[in-house]
Amino acid sequence: MASVFSFNLPKPTSSFIIRSSSTATASPAISTPESLQDQFGRKGIKFTESNGIPFAELTVRNGSSLKLHIPNAHVTSYKPKLYWKDDGCEEVLYTLPPLPGSASESRGGVGLTVNEDMGSNKSTPLTTSEWVVKDVDSDAIDALQVELSCKSGSLDINYVVSLYPLSMATAVKVQNNGRKPVNLTSAILTHFISKKRMGAAIQGLQGCSYCSQPPLSSPFELLSPFEAAKTESSGWFFGPEPEKKIGEWTTQDVPFTILGHKLSRVYTAPPAERSKPFHRTPPSKYEYIDQGRELFFRIIRMGYDDIYLSSPGSYSDKFGKDYFICTGPASMLIPVVVNPGEEWRGAQVIEHDNL
Repeated sequence: MASVFSFNLPKPTSSFIIRSSSTATASPAISTPESLQDQFGRKGIKFTESNGIPFAELTVRNGSSLKLHIPNAHVTSYKPKLYWKDDGCEEVLYTLPPLPGSASESRGGVGLTVNEDMGSNKSTPLTTSEWVVKDVDSDAIDALQVELSCKSGSLDINYVVSLYPLSMATAVKVQNNGRKPVNLTSAILTHFISKKRMGAAIQGLQGCSYCSQPPLSSPFELLSPFEAAKTESSGWFFGPEPEKKIGEWTTQDVPFTILGHKLSRVYTAPPAERSKPFHRTPPSKYEYIDQGRELFFRIIRMGYDDIYLSSPGSYSDKFGKDYFICTGPASMLIPVVVNPGEEWRGAQVIEHDNL
């Protein structure tokens, strides 16, 4: 297999973490778990079925695992090895199953969104066809990956999900085979579960410019863009300051972003600043802290211009007792232009040192 991503990714090696089939055409759609297992199954990679929907289950040597919903490229579970005692693996994603009798998809987890920007604040989802398994790869059972592919008009889209003992990665490549440029907005958003509402925080964004901004619309969203953008009163006498109006820029002046109240932000260089020879961009990595479980996770951004961050505040009550936050790399404010014959790549890595 030839490498299609030139990002300098973390361990185990950059040459393996995101690799893709060198074959130009995708494999025929294979939908049954039996057929997938026969063609792509190997040690650490198993294909199963739930309610008639095929899943890929990846498990590395130390017990870390993830579950990938194949038709919509949705990571619904990630259980890394976090503790030495017992099996030591614990779920870190907040995912809600479809409602009984509903045709809707699971929400939360790790979801890829790729939209075509039509201008005038209008966009349409690109991934209109179902994803199919294109290839798999492994290095013993310490590094595993599944590559999915789908088509949308003249665009070929590949999505690689990789699992390692102390990290997982998701990477997208969009190839424009048409005759016209395509403007894209995209995000890879992760919904982390938090044991305590006031114990969720982000570290590493001090000094960054940000503005209040709703997320891109996604089939995996827990809060719609309208709900995410709504403000709420903290109800506390010494509560946090109200969020800025949408599009109003400011700079983060504190080392930690406490996520107990409701917010929806994009951290990035303001569009007006990007034409200058020198401007400050958001960091390539930052950390999510779950104080209730004494855990932290490092989020690494590649290829994307922005960082999206949101927390539901009291809106989390409508989903149950657990709290969650949503964050990940994005290109939201200025579309990515993919010219004919060119490709665009973006990736996210989640890693930890909790052991």
